[in-house]
Amino acid sequence: MAPHAASRFGRRLLTVLASWMLVATAIAQTDASLSSQRAAFKRAYAAASQGGDSWRALATSLKSYPLYPYLEAASLEHDIQLIDRPAVEAYLGHYPDLIPAADLRRHFLQELARRQDWNDFQAMYQPGLGDALTCDALQAKVEAGAPLDFNKDLAALWSEATLPSACDPVLQAAHDQGLLTTPRLWARIDIAADAGKGGTIANLAKWLQGDDVQAAQRLALALNDPSSAVTAAANWPDTARSRQAATLALVRLARRQSTTADTAWQTLQASLHFTPTQRDSILYALALFHATDYDSNSLTRLINLPASVQTDVSREWRVRVALAAQNWNAVLAAIEAMPPEQQQNDEWLYFRARALSELGRTAEAQSAYATAAAQSSYFGYLAADHQNTPYTLCVQQPVVDAQGERAVLDIPGMQRAFELFAVGLLKDARREWNQAMANADPQTLRQAVNIADQRGWYDRAIFTFNKGQGLSYYTLRFPLARQDGVVAQAEQAGIDPSWAYGILRQESAWVSDAQSGADARGLMQLLPSTAAEVARRNGLPWAGGDSLYDPVVNIELGTRYLAQMGNRFDGSPWLTSAAYNAGAARVGQWLDARGTLPPDLFVATMPFKETREYVARVMYYSVIYDWRLHGSAAPMSTRMTAIGQPPSRPDGQGPRKGITCAAAPAASPAPRIPAPPKPISAASAAPASSTTATDQAH
Repeated sequence: MAPHAASRFGRRLLTVLASWMLVATAIAQTDASLSSQRAAFKRAYAAASQGGDSWRALATSLKSYPLYPYLEAASLEHDIQLIDRPAVEAYLGHYPDLIPAADLRRHFLQELARRQDWNDFQAMYQPGLGDALTCDALQAKVEAGAPLDFNKDLAALWSEATLPSACDPVLQAAHDQGLLTTPRLWARIDIAADAGKGGTIANLAKWLQGDDVQAAQRLALALNDPSSAVTAAANWPDTARSRQAATLALVRLARRQSTTADTAWQTLQASLHFTPTQRDSILYALALFHATDYDSNSLTRLINLPASVQTDVSREWRVRVALAAQNWNAVLAAIEAMPPEQQQNDEWLYFRARALSELGRTAEAQSAYATAAAQSSYFGYLAADHQNTPYTLCVQQPVVDAQGERAVLDIPGMQRAFELFAVGLLKDARREWNQAMANADPQTLRQAVNIADQRGWYDRAIFTFNKGQGLSYYTLRFPLARQDGVVAQAEQAGIDPSWAYGILRQESAWVSDAQSGADARGLMQLLPSTAAEVARRNGLPWAGGDSLYDPVVNIELGTRYLAQMGNRFDGSPWLTSAAYNAGAARVGQWLDARGTLPPDLFVATMPFKETREYVARVMYYSVIYDWRLHGSAAPMSTRMTAIGQPPSRPDGQGPRKGITCAAAPAASPAPRIPAPPKPISAASAAPASSTTATDQAH
């Protein structure tokens, strides 16, 4: 290169380097400023949450910060019993479209109703704020001396099976005005009966007259105490309402005590002339819940059910009972009795192949296994292991670009969402996200999720990419979040990290502030009492229940708890997963009843739908995470070891499975590839403990 050319090149290089340095400096200054604002906001928010105006002195530099409106709202919310209407209206006028404004309006209306300040309530009320405030608005109307109009004021509420206590004065006023006629009372009683709300029926019965009172009370008894109801029903008059109550009681009792319900059914047929529909309903419940108890004649009961009353649930239980007996001809017959669409479920594709194999129909079995193995799911991977083929996993990455990301970050609601996440107000962050993205197109959603993932907000991908093409974004839907220490803590606890990831993913879907109705908390859903005991046993620090919302703390204790539970079940990850969901005592009962079954059959015959699906997802998620960690996965069969047999620890040294993106065999005689499973529904038998809902395996 000539000297003068080299000189020009050097000057250009210096210019470029200088530009880069300016950009880097600007970014660093912006980051420092934002970090300073976040710290200031946290201090101001803590002060605002104590009420009063002391927060204002701490927020002088925050007026342009996206979360500034949250400060005054926090102060007003704290002082809700002290503030007046002008203060609230001033905030609503300043921030009319913000979520904190909607919350403030709702909470202040509740306060005005408590004060019985009906004039201000009517001035600020807006429809669509829930049944309680609707009833408060109607009470304001009554207090003003205006009559109620049933069709205009009450018809929508009347169709609800239950109503909040705020509606009690309004319903009493409606009764006093003669609006709650006997036909209207019975119409709502029937709604409540269909919904299983005995308390509502008992409350409505007080407004009936004569024999109607006892008839309604029988319905309430049937729902609230079915055992007492079926005993009393032997002396009930043979009326339509008595038969309705007896049917409800028998169906409800069958769920809890199928044998007792059976005996009562034989007795009551002599005194009550049930309709064909009622008879079918009772026979269905008896057949189904004898099946969930695996009684000796349950398969015959299910086979003999009239076709008109069979459902997908009763048909699948016919398969499960046959699987428990390892009656492979009955398994195949039960699957073939399903409608074509139900047969396409990946579980029945797998067990069809399994039955064919056990019956020695090898060629048909291999073809059926190939169809099942085309699924990316627990059952698909079980099928692939039978064929010794790679696992199906069609992985894609969303297309994102800098311009699209800037457009997302220009949306005010998304600015608030990301900042709320950054300062730890996670519930508020999710609400802002949901509102801002409610009508977003797929491309905008992909851009937003990509930003969230980069910032460590992992649950956004899980809840956004839960259907269609989004299901193929596996690296986003199954984050590693290495900063939270899953691998290190699992290894210290002596358990497979991919299994720990699978439990975490299923329990909380990476929602770090998740809290169940039973008060299980954080990523791995630990009860504070359990976490305290685990900490004590392992010599780990314990800072109270709220520390479980810290991912690092939660994972450290959660992995130790998994290891502790695993010791009770020979280290079996699938069996321990079942105990993690349904409880060790319940799993112990199932082992006593069916502990000689192979693992795939044992899982399929667990009575709780939630636990069956929980184990299947955790095992499937474990394979996905094993692939994410190592680029391949230990076979599902090495995780599903026989009961009583300690598993080998999946690692990079044992047998591994690759992944492929394959379609189903074109010439397969089995049904077409199934659609993704539907969301979890209520357990088909008695429910297990509930966990945070997540997306489905695909």
